[in-house]
Amino acid sequence: RLLRSLRSSQPVARFQRRCGLFPAGEEGGGDPADGAKDNGSCNGAGALCRSAAASRASHNGVRSGRGPQGYMQKYVVKNYFYYYLFKFSAALGEEIFYITFLPFTYWNIDHSASRRMIIIWSIVMYIGQVSKDILKWPRPLSPPVVKLEMRTNAEYGMPSTHAMAATAISFSFLIATVNQYKYPLELGLVAAFVFSTLVCLSRLYTGMHTVLDVIGGALISAVLLVLLYPAWDTIDHLLLTSPFCPLFSIVVPLVLCYNYPKLDYYSPTRGDTTTILGAGAGATVGFWLNNRYAAPASSSKHFQLGFPLLTSKIVAVMLARFLVGIFVILLTRQLMKSVVLGLLGYRYKFPLGDLEARRRLEVEVPYKFITYSSVGLSATVLVPVLHELLGLM
Repeated sequence: RLLRSLRSSQPVARFQRRCGLFPAGEEGGGDPADGAKDNGSCNGAGALCRSAAASRASHNGVRSGRGPQGYMQKYVVKNYFYYYLFKFSAALGEEIFYITFLPFTYWNIDHSASRRMIIIWSIVMYIGQVSKDILKWPRPLSPPVVKLEMRTNAEYGMPSTHAMAATAISFSFLIATVNQYKYPLELGLVAAFVFSTLVCLSRLYTGMHTVLDVIGGALISAVLLVLLYPAWDTIDHLLLTSPFCPLFSIVVPLVLCYNYPKLDYYSPTRGDTTTILGAGAGATVGFWLNNRYAAPASSSKHFQLGFPLLTSKIVAVMLARFLVGIFVILLTRQLMKSVVLGLLGYRYKFPLGDLEARRRLEVEVPYKFITYSSVGLSATVLVPVLHELLGLM
């Protein structure tokens, strides 16, 4: 009974109501269970959604969101603190966070910690994405749940990869840096717990996952961290020194992407997985190249004594490194997208604006893998060279 309850939509709907998020017309109260009987239900993963409301409304605090198949759901926000808190927390599990925080750690804090987080992130996200398409558990029903995000609504729910990534990144960062920087372990534990908890709760608030999805995602990450921790140093050493590292880092992720579980309809999970594995592959090759042909990348020499030595000058240098790096990453991504899509379009005879063609296996996998492996490689090789040339090291 407990598992059925945690997997149902009702706890999610009740959590949303307690945080001041209501479907339009229900803000006066009522049992969320009543909404489940509505004919316009949607559980994601390709489900058809129908709505009794066909127009947007922006008056009297009523907002609306567009779902799959043109579904539109109006909702009322009564507590904007929770609304913006959880919308921001949800962004901590999106590409915008990965493409900023992970490179920032590599450029400014600690190379070793960054390598470990990227490897853990790649493994955890692959397992999570594949698990979704194998288990095929639906997302919460709407109604009674209010859906604030719609892109991921085309995916299955179990486990929550936001919960998995947040748990993996926060606690692997803690494990990798607590001895290096000598900050209180208790402070690190609290920060990691708060970070992962906010991301997990945001998945309930946005209506994307059931309670069981979130708990399952966090537990899977915790188990993987425990299993991988004893082998961290060995894996790190092999990735830096083995002559087979570049070949392994490219071939294995590509094989996994091309053999991703097939679904009866298109889901963004394969594309997202290819993006993650491509970025991880490019970064891993970059780590190997840096260790072989440049200075050993064990840690950032300028910051190895700890955070208390930070000054305004060092903060300015860190900010400059970050801005230069992000500019290079975005430029690389845009350039490689255009080049790779152009070549694939010429090879398979489709216009660049043909979204359906870009979703085909033979197009999507090489397009995303080459693009994001180039991003990972530029972030770990090209950007540090630019930092050196600009006097930012």
